[in-house]
Amino acid sequence: MKRFFAKAYLWLVLLILYAPIVFIAVFSFTEAKSLGNWTGFSVNLYRNLFTGSMQNSAGLLSAVQNTLLIALIASVVATLLGTVAAIGIFNMKGRRKRVIQFMNNIPMINPDIITGVSLFLLFVFLHISQGYLTVILAHITFCTPYVVLNVLPKLSQMNPNVYEAALDLGATPFQALRKVLAPALRPGMISGFILSFTMSLDDFAVTFFTRGTIGLDTLSTYIYTDARKAGLTPELKPLMTILFLVILAVLLFINVRSTKNNKAK
Repeated sequence: MKRFFAKAYLWLVLLILYAPIVFIAVFSFTEAKSLGNWTGFSVNLYRNLFTGSMQNSAGLLSAVQNTLLIALIASVVATLLGTVAAIGIFNMKGRRKRVIQFMNNIPMINPDIITGVSLFLLFVFLHISQGYLTVILAHITFCTPYVVLNVLPKLSQMNPNVYEAALDLGATPFQALRKVLAPALRPGMISGFILSFTMSLDDFAVTFFTRGTIGLDTLSTYIYTDARKAGLTPELKPLMTILFLVILAVLLFINVRSTKNNKAK
C-alpha cells in the first residue's frame, strides 16, 4: 500500500504539472479563440504564427525576438561573471566565504517584485534611461547567482592541484583558467547557462519594472498586456507549445549526452 500511494502521489504531481501544458498543446490545433472550445482540427494557428498573417503579429513576433535576445545576452554574461565569481568564492576561507555565499543566495530567495522595484529605484537614482540596457542588466543581476550555485559544486569535485600544476609548468593564470579550469567546470557552466536562460525567459516582475515606457515588450509582458486588453491572442497557444517542445528537446539531449559520458568514464 505504501508503494501504491507513493506512486499515486508521484503521478498526481506530474499530472498537475503537465496537464495544463498538454491542454494548451491540444487546443493549439483548433481555431477557437477561447481556450477549451474545440471547433475542429486545424493547423491555421501555426500557419498564422509563422506567416505573420495574424492580428497584432508584429507585436508578438517583436516580443519573442526581444525575449530571446535579452535571455541570450543575459545568460552569456551571467555565465561568465558567475563562473569567475564562483572561482573567487571557492578560494576564500572561513567566515568571509560563508558571508559571500549567504549574500549570493539572497537574490535567489528574494521575491521578484522586490528585486524589480529595487532595480527600478536604482536606475532612477542613477538617471539611467530605462529600456534594453536596464532590462539586460537586471536579468544579469538575478541570473548570476544561479550560475555561481551550479559552478561551485564542480569546483569542489575537481583536484585543486591541477591548476597549481599548470602554473608550475609555465601557463599564465589566464591560460590555466581557459585550458584547465574551464573544461572541468563546463558541465556546471552549461547548467548555469540553461537555468539562466530559462529564468530570463520566464521573468515578468523584474522586466515589468525595468523596461521603462518606450514600448519594449518581452513575451511575459506582452501576454500580460494582451490579457488585460481583450483576452489572449490565439496564436499564443502554438507558440507556447513550440517553446515547451524546444526546451524539452534540449533537456533530453543534455541528459542523454551526460548519461553517455558517465558510462564512458
